[in-house]
Formats: sequence, structure tokens, C-alpha cells
Amino acid sequence: MARQLRAEQTRATIITAAADLFDRHGYESTSLSDIVAHAKVTKGALYFHFAAKEDLAQAILELQAKAARQLVADVESRGCSSLEALMRTTFGIARLAVEDPVPRAGLRLATADIAVRPPLRHPFTEWLEFATRKFGGAVREADLHGDVDVGVVAHSLVCFFVGTRVAGRSLEPVGRLPRRVAEMWHLVIRGLVPVHRRPRYVTLATQLEREVRAA
Repeated sequence: MARQLRAEQTRATIITAAADLFDRHGYESTSLSDIVAHAKVTKGALYFHFAAKEDLAQAILELQAKAARQLVADVESRGCSSLEALMRTTFGIARLAVEDPVPRAGLRLATADIAVRPPLRHPFTEWLEFATRKFGGAVREADLHGDVDVGVVAHSLVCFFVGTRVAGRSLEPVGRLPRRVAEMWHLVIRGLVPVHRRPRYVTLATQLEREVRAA
């Protein structure tokens, strides 16, 4: 049991080190030697767990997917409106990116030319489907204008969210991400939510930003 625990700890250390380097320098610019040095492990220890750099990228994407699905499950258990659930999920993903290099690296890997191995699905595909469902629910709940094309809006939101992080990586610290997500939602709410329902969601966006920054 002690040997198994040490092996699991070593694997987690390697993944965290790789995630940190992938996020800071990019996948292509990070070598296995860089990861070994950053993780402070031997090459033998790394190759015991991962045969290639691609395996490390896959492990990070799997962990990101697991964290995102758990986040969605937690939000869904609240029984909130569709639009609130979508807002809470985006702020939750922002919180994960701020706090943990693994989800942060997962987002960067998702924008790189990395093949996602089945049965894992590309995170953007899952996010797009989730956003489409939630926007559809928001239309039925009268939280969005009835003539909204939910597919177009969902695609735009995912691109907006991902683009905010991609651009922000070069322009500002990751701690700024919650504020950028709030700004994104203020624009979305102003454009898509009926006037009489806007105050609730504007207040929610501000509240969620504060919660993430205080966490």
C-alpha cells in the first residue's frame, strides 16, 4: 500500500509539473527533460508512468474533463435556472483555472493541436453542447429573448470565454480572469436578457465574481 501511495504521489507530481510548464511555455516548447527537472523526479520515474509527452497531455485533459463534469454536477444539484447554471459553471471554470495549474493547462492544451483520444471528447465540444442546452432552457424560462438562436449564442459564448483566456495569457495575470468573465456576462445579459430580468443576472454576475476572487 505504501509503495502504491508513493507511485500515485509521484504521478500526481509529474502531472502538476507538466501542467505548469505547458501552461507557462506551451506544449511544443516543453520537453520531457524540462518536466523531469521541474518535477524533481528521475527519467525512470517519469517513463514508468508516461511513455510519451502525449500521454501527459492526455492525462491533463482527462483531469480537466473530470473537474468540469464535477463542477456541472454540483451546479445542477442547486436547482437554479438554466441561465444561472450556465453563469455559475463559467465562473467555476474560471476559479479552477486561477487555483489549479492542471485545469489551466487543460485549457491551453485544448487550444493547441493536440489529438484528444476517445472515449474522451474535446472539451470545447462538451462546453458547446452544455451551453446550447442551457441557453435553450433559458429561452423556455423567458430569461432570454424568444427569437434567440441558441446554437449561435452558445458558440459565441464558448469562443468569447476561451478567447478571453487565450488573449489574457499574454496580456494580464490569470487572477484577472474572473473579472473578464463578469465583463463577458454583463455584455451577454445586456444583449440577450429581457429588460425586466436583467437586474437579477447583473447582480449575480457581480456576486459570482466576488466569490471567485475571495476563494
